[in-house]
Amino acid sequence: MTLKPAAFAIPGDMTQKTGGYIYEYELLMGLRAQGRAVEHVQLPAGFPDATAAETAASIEAMAAIADDVPLIIDGLVFGSIDTAGLGTVRAPIIAMIHHPLGLETGLPPERARELLRREADNLELARAVIVPSPHTARILMQQFGVAEDKITIALPGFRPADPVHTPLTSPLILSVGLLAERKGHDVLVAALAQLADLAWQAEIVGKTHDPKVEARLRNQIITLGLEARVTLAGLLPDAAVIERYRSASIFALATRYEGYGIVLGEAMLHGLPIVTCRTGAVPDTVADGAGMLVPVDDVDAFAGALRSLLTDAAQRRAMEEKSAAAGRLLPSWQATAQRVGHVIDQLS
Repeated sequence: MTLKPAAFAIPGDMTQKTGGYIYEYELLMGLRAQGRAVEHVQLPAGFPDATAAETAASIEAMAAIADDVPLIIDGLVFGSIDTAGLGTVRAPIIAMIHHPLGLETGLPPERARELLRREADNLELARAVIVPSPHTARILMQQFGVAEDKITIALPGFRPADPVHTPLTSPLILSVGLLAERKGHDVLVAALAQLADLAWQAEIVGKTHDPKVEARLRNQIITLGLEARVTLAGLLPDAAVIERYRSASIFALATRYEGYGIVLGEAMLHGLPIVTCRTGAVPDTVADGAGMLVPVDDVDAFAGALRSLLTDAAQRRAMEEKSAAAGRLLPSWQATAQRVGHVIDQLS
């Protein structure tokens, strides 16, 4: 069977180290590795808050794609771009939805309603929809009325499981995620303040998405007297992040919502016990026995889960074994690309 060519519209630098961009970069490379011709359509970086000029340039670029070449559109663009402009695109549209934009934590209510309306309207124009988790599929069916047969779940891929584990003497509690309100790092820091009587160190790895969030976190760390124990490491090279996973004893992410949560898979890849929140796709992502899931924004519960792991070595070892076993079963990016490739080839 001849592999159908495709185009993939992604805003800004597709090598950015966020879950969504990692997914799309690896997917693009995986589709090309199949021997498929896939054009990378680099759109302006301003989405989902693009200027009128950025929107016009993006519509022009996507409208130039031939009507027989399926076009995958990144969710930051798809969920926010002008519906009338999107309607001028001749190519069969495949929407890539990591999670609906209007459900992002911290949005002003009016902006959230606007994005939810826009995404619902734009979904009417999509021939197919790709999502990274069963949770996102359910959201689209239940809240946006998208037909089940229009949606394909393509789980994120991962490299092979990493057996190297060299935990630090003072246990490292590792968190990886953008400095953004949705990631709940403020809850993690508040929880850590309740553990001052125990031996531990903590590191939060991730680039600044919202400077105001970073400033509040730094102030919170100082106010709680944790500056000697909690490090905001910022964006690190891939090799350095892997070393952090290898030297950690616990992975902690007090997230308020995840459409999948690639870093949770990364934690299992390294056999780390996980403390996180029961929200979004997290229960689908964290394997049974590999993590402790607590309510969102519950500082006491989060602190209690961390204390339990820090003080109960047997529990920690049992969770490490479950996590490592789940990590060995994670899918590859080749499998992800095969799922999406099948969708491309079915469109005419």
